[in-house]
Amino acid sequence: MEADNQHVWHAIRRWFDPQELRSVGTTPDYRFSLANERTFLAWLRTGLALVAGGLATAQFLPPLPLAHLREAIAIALLLLGGAVAVRAIDHWARTERAIRLGEELPASRFPAVLALAVGVGALLLVAAVLVRAIGGNG
Repeated sequence: MEADNQHVWHAIRRWFDPQELRSVGTTPDYRFSLANERTFLAWLRTGLALVAGGLATAQFLPPLPLAHLREAIAIALLLLGGAVAVRAIDHWARTERAIRLGEELPASRFPAVLALAVGVGALLLVAAVLVRAIGGNG
């Protein structure tokens, strides 16, 4: 357990210490590092969009047929946005390290998980809208 905690803290420290990242491997072609950075920024935009959607849901979505469904959707979007942001920095650091070491880029299931979460969330919202429309509250 202690070794796992040390591994986690070492990974987090690596996110904020550019000198430690530069101390491994060799300096890559800057275009690869810039492409990695653009990917990181795209993930951050996705996280921000999810957070904005969560705030908009909490503030502007009318009450839904199920009690607290609106709040549950808002919280789910906010948590998903936060998870995307944290995942973005971790993936950026691991990818940059792999580039510098000439290793294979790290694989990730996160894009598929995120896509499924967004798809399931959309289906649940469609169901909520249909229940509201059929129930005569629309």
